[in-house]
Amino acid sequence: MAADSGGAGQPAGATGDAAVDREPLLLEAVVGVGADLELRATLQHLVDAATRLTDARYGALGVVDPDRSEGPRLTELFTVGMDEATRARIGRLPCGDKGLLGVLIRDPRPLRVDDLTADPRSCGMPQGHPPMHSFIGVPVLVRDEVFGNLYLTEKRGGPFTAEDERLIRILAAQAGIAIGNALLFENARQRERWIEGAAAVTTALLSGARSDDPLMVVAEQARLLADAAAGVILQPTEEGGMEIVTASTHGDPAALVGTTITPGSPVLEQLLGGEPVFVEDSATDPRMTTPVRGRFGPSMLLPLQSGGRLIGTLALPRSRGARGYTPVERQLATQFASQAALALVLADARRGRERLAVFEDRDRIARDLHDLVVQRLFATGMMLESTQRRAGAPEVDTAIGRAVDELESTIQEVRTAIFALQQPPADAPTSLRGKVLKEAAGAAALLGVTPSTQFKGAVDSRVQEPVASQLLAALRHALAATARRSGVSAIRVTVDAEAQLPDGRPGLRLTVYDDGGGEGTTATSQWPL
Repeated sequence: MAADSGGAGQPAGATGDAAVDREPLLLEAVVGVGADLELRATLQHLVDAATRLTDARYGALGVVDPDRSEGPRLTELFTVGMDEATRARIGRLPCGDKGLLGVLIRDPRPLRVDDLTADPRSCGMPQGHPPMHSFIGVPVLVRDEVFGNLYLTEKRGGPFTAEDERLIRILAAQAGIAIGNALLFENARQRERWIEGAAAVTTALLSGARSDDPLMVVAEQARLLADAAAGVILQPTEEGGMEIVTASTHGDPAALVGTTITPGSPVLEQLLGGEPVFVEDSATDPRMTTPVRGRFGPSMLLPLQSGGRLIGTLALPRSRGARGYTPVERQLATQFASQAALALVLADARRGRERLAVFEDRDRIARDLHDLVVQRLFATGMMLESTQRRAGAPEVDTAIGRAVDELESTIQEVRTAIFALQQPPADAPTSLRGKVLKEAAGAAALLGVTPSTQFKGAVDSRVQEPVASQLLAALRHALAATARRSGVSAIRVTVDAEAQLPDGRPGLRLTVYDDGGGEGTTATSQWPL
């Protein structure tokens, strides 16, 4: 029925005692709607006030997003008159593209119908929906743009009248002003939160306070700001796709980490080109190809790039059935991603400078040990050897011999320490010396004793595969056997690349000694070179 037609036999524009009686209710409704700056509270107040003003059994306010690629649609619905059980039976939010809801979205003018079931434009009610007949719909404009539509059904005592329509139009007009103010307040508050969040990420990454996993810092902060079900970081793979490397979620992050976007995906092409991707429903969007897409609904995928360099992608999916992201949220999240990318680049540069400083300091210590300590120890050993040749008493000769042996052992340990200092602490060792040192250091936590490690000869150049792997396996076996013995307080590991095998051939010998069990135990393995 046309919006200007009279309902229930009452001429359009009619006034009377009933209308006069409702003027205070209208004033009260207008004041109540404008009393709160919180957006969602304002919208719910509007629905409540409209149903009281018209004595309707059911009321709803549908928020319209005009920027959808497939056309304007409802993104959120505030209702009155339906309990949770009824809403659960109805199921998903109507999209608003069909029936009278669609008519009001496409043609935002007041619409009044006496009987929905007899109107040819009606598409019926979904399963579980309570029966409805009388209907009135009025658009809510904010700064001359449609923000949403107010729907009222089932007026008690008969169809809606022209007076009902007049009052609702006045209420909707005044509510548009209140909603505009609430939107400004909500947007300002959202911007403040996102700015504070971006500042917190930058501070955390550049101060080093929480930068052990910088990608997790970004993912977790973004998830909280966006009210998302998960915050994940994807990085490019060697095959040309993208893989989730970090995930912040209430559930199990391991179920997300390792998920890949295969090369050739339309989403991937946009992301690699530096364009953000906004998805209304991950589970049904054909562009989404990941196996975890069925768990999520609205999503944002935002490139993390700075200075033309693509670091990765920040994805912020919400749960199935959750409200979609607003244009303001999309804009703020995109700006956050840009700032986070810059912070990641600066943090990486800071960590690089710190690593360089550590390496330079280690090089200085290694040079000091080599140039001063080793040379002095070597000179002391030579002096003792000279004294040993001049000494006549056997006990003095024996004591000096032990001192020389200890000095040689100390020189080997200092050289091992020099080699360890020259290795990057965060990198996996590639040389055999580095791998032996790593095995010994790893065993220290289990044994409670740090093994003393010595190398003789050109271990790295002389020992090749598969002998190197066999030596490491034998070392692990010997250290594991040591862990099963009691009373171990000292462990010595010796790798001798200048050993001579029993048959006279040059070879490699691994010796692992521990003082456990009272008398001590020595495990020896050897291989020809």
